[in-house]
Amino acid sequence: MSYQVLARKWRPRNFSEMVGQEHVLRALINALDNDRLHHAFLFTGTRGVGKTTIARILAKSLNCEKGVSSTPCGQCSACTEIDEGRFIDLIEVDAASRTKVDETRELLDNVQYTPSRGRYKVYLIDEVHMFSNHSFNALLKTLEEPPPHVKFLLATTDPQKLPVTILSRCLQFNLKRLPLPLIARHLGHILTEEGIAQEPAALTLLARGADGSVRDALSLLDQAIAFGSGKVLAEDVRSMLGTIEQTHIHDLIAALADDDATAVLARIEQLAEFTPDFAGVLGELLATLQRIAVAQAVPNAFDDSYGDREQILLHAQRIAAEDLQLFYQIALIGRRDLPLASDPRGGFEMILLRMLAFRPAPAGSVAIAATAGRTTASGGKPKVTSAAASPAARLATSPRAVTERSPIAPAKGAPPPASATVQNDWAGIVAALNLRGIAQQLAANCALQKQDADVIHLTLDAAHSQLYSKQQEERLQQALQDHFGSPLRLVLQVGALDNETPAQRAAREAAKRQQAAQQAIEQDPGVRALQDAFNARIQPDSVRPID
Repeated sequence: MSYQVLARKWRPRNFSEMVGQEHVLRALINALDNDRLHHAFLFTGTRGVGKTTIARILAKSLNCEKGVSSTPCGQCSACTEIDEGRFIDLIEVDAASRTKVDETRELLDNVQYTPSRGRYKVYLIDEVHMFSNHSFNALLKTLEEPPPHVKFLLATTDPQKLPVTILSRCLQFNLKRLPLPLIARHLGHILTEEGIAQEPAALTLLARGADGSVRDALSLLDQAIAFGSGKVLAEDVRSMLGTIEQTHIHDLIAALADDDATAVLARIEQLAEFTPDFAGVLGELLATLQRIAVAQAVPNAFDDSYGDREQILLHAQRIAAEDLQLFYQIALIGRRDLPLASDPRGGFEMILLRMLAFRPAPAGSVAIAATAGRTTASGGKPKVTSAAASPAARLATSPRAVTERSPIAPAKGAPPPASATVQNDWAGIVAALNLRGIAQQLAANCALQKQDADVIHLTLDAAHSQLYSKQQEERLQQALQDHFGSPLRLVLQVGALDNETPAQRAAREAAKRQQAAQQAIEQDPGVRALQDAFNARIQPDSVRPID
């Protein structure tokens, strides 16, 4: 006996075997059981979600010899012939092959005749949007007032191409793309029934590759079984689909979180050994960044189908929310532009390097504006130019540049007079710690209360209490120990502040410089001359100080 592909072998024979689409099944089951049947049904949705399958089950329910119901027996001649595709009163039509109006009229000429064997004559027209306008006009009158023994079941992937006159005469059911976990569970059930060894990670990869289509998932599953010599294993499926291990994606994100361009390029070099599809890698990176963003907002709500919960939560703690959004936006735009790159790998490298280049400076640092589009409140003569910031200025505002300009604290390994340094310039210490993400924001929004020997007491601004976690406190304590080269203990509490935090200090100094810059521009003779000559006005939000 010849092999039967899984997509045909496991095609549902009744409504109870259907996967998903409960919103459609509920309406059809109630209509069948309560004898409230419309004469025309339209099923819409993308490929492989069950449009024609539901239509055939509906035809079986209408013509089962046991009576009209939502549970056809599956044993009578009508049910078996419909399952085998040879029931004379189920007329299946591919609209793509019957685009001529003469063919449509020939088809509809037989509508008036009663069924040969069944209770109803059922017309199942697939991809009905492929009909020509003349064919739709020929169908319209019959569809509006069909004989009582006729039912029309229409299916399409593009309902927008159907005339509104057709749509208004049908009950429309929109079938949804199936979610990844549901498809993965269905594949697991089939493999269990078939007695085939499987790995959950492999099922997740197949479900993701199916993109919401059960039929595509079953076709991929057939291919995976053949590829793996009767087993469905994650490593084999990755090779078959050309995807990469999720650990490579996590390594890339960790390098981005560390602001380490060398590590980023090294990870890409490792990826290149597998000759991956870099557009696919970028898609995986986008999906992982989205899961991290969800984990930051609602820690228990992100998709854990990859089994990498710990890595996702770790990234969520290490990467600031604004950095994460920036990474996602750059990756999204980069995916669109990647085909324009002369080399896919080079384009991929530029996308990730762009994430680092445009990453904002950490909170509490001093922002340096570009000479183009900014004005100065000290030293040189003010300028009125465009508002764009130069790449050099962005480089000047990078975390490394800010750290190098920060007040010098004891080098790592040097014996501390740590107390005096901390007391004199807590903001400078914070800038020199080279922290990132939430830990850096935590330090910048803390005020130093006191230091007793090797114990540092900090108070976190109550307005930023969401930054606190035990893990972030431990990161800050470790950073202080590494900075001073000696054991230190950190005592951190949340409450009202007695002293100024580095973030508050930076905001105050920035406001002071901004005010001075505005005064300088307003008093500049050249600017006043322009105002007098052209009735010009200064746009306050275009004025920026230059350090």
